[in-house]
Amino acid sequence: QVQLVESGGGLVQPGGSLRLSCAASGFTLDSYAIGWFRQAPGKEREGVSCIRKSGGSTIYVNSVKGRFTMSRDNVKNTVYLRMNSLKPEDTAVYYCAARKYGGSCDETESGYDYWGQGTQVTVSS
Repeated sequence: QVQLVESGGGLVQPGGSLRLSCAASGFTLDSYAIGWFRQAPGKEREGVSCIRKSGGSTIYVNSVKGRFTMSRDNVKNTVYLRMNSLKPEDTAVYYCAARKYGGSCDETESGYDYWGQGTQVTVSS
């Protein structure tokens, strides 16, 4: 069964850190680009970051540049999103998604083959 499972979300105070994990089963992540998306209450889902099959990554949201970092561990078949200096505006449900085509990223939801169920991140004092 093909599945992506996110974990690592939770409640954190402003300035805190979290590391989200996106674990794959039923397929190997190393042939895919993996994107992280988020959806805040009342807003559309937006692309946050993506890591290509080659390992290079891109941050799409200016407000998280310098604070969020993606990495991948092909042995564990898992991709991570490290989030530092969290702000209340980072509060959202975070989703990971896998894109096969060319192992390349897309800032939009276009062409992603598999999606996780999401993990809630709440930044609040």
